[in-house]
Amino acid sequence: MKRLQVDVWSDIACPWCYIGKRRLEAAIARFPQGASVDVVWRAFELDPSAPRVRDRTVPYAERLAKKYGTHVAGAQSMLDRMTGVAAEDGLEFHFERVQSGNTFDAHRVLHLARERGVQNAVKERFLRAYMTEGEPIGEPEALVRLAGEVGLEKDEVRAVLAGDSYGPEVRADEEQARAAGIRGVPFFVVKTKPSARFPMWVLSASTI
Repeated sequence: MKRLQVDVWSDIACPWCYIGKRRLEAAIARFPQGASVDVVWRAFELDPSAPRVRDRTVPYAERLAKKYGTHVAGAQSMLDRMTGVAAEDGLEFHFERVQSGNTFDAHRVLHLARERGVQNAVKERFLRAYMTEGEPIGEPEALVRLAGEVGLEKDEVRAVLAGDSYGPEVRADEEQARAAGIRGVPFFVVKTKPSARFPMWVLSASTI
């Protein structure tokens, strides 16, 4: 069997992306040729204009209510339902701990992680840090520490974040998403790899 590559556009600051990751992993585990599946995490920023770290005195539910033009109680109800859905997939969401911020640097680190063969581990660590542990995912030193826990060299991560490395790769992912009309994440594209030059797209889906 040819190898399958699953490209997943997602963001760290995206609860559904963490749930989608778990469901993708479960689907691959059930697939008889799961060992032939390669997952590549592509960059997508839900809010490219976000500051590195948002005002921590504003509760998540309040920001969500403002975003969708609803009241705080309704937003909190949405978060409670999402927390329940996550629990069904074995995930703990703690929105009261979330420290929202810009995720561009996190995506740059994920590109480094792909080159070093630990992209999935770093993706998992960043998602858990954000959604469960309340880590400030926009702060460079938090990214250095978290990535260092799962296989990347801290000094290399720090050097990447101090410069512009992997910024073009992140922008290329985002441009590809725009060209494909991707407006919501997670977004999954599955393709065979008969050759690096001529991949054959076989499936596109926005949910899994």
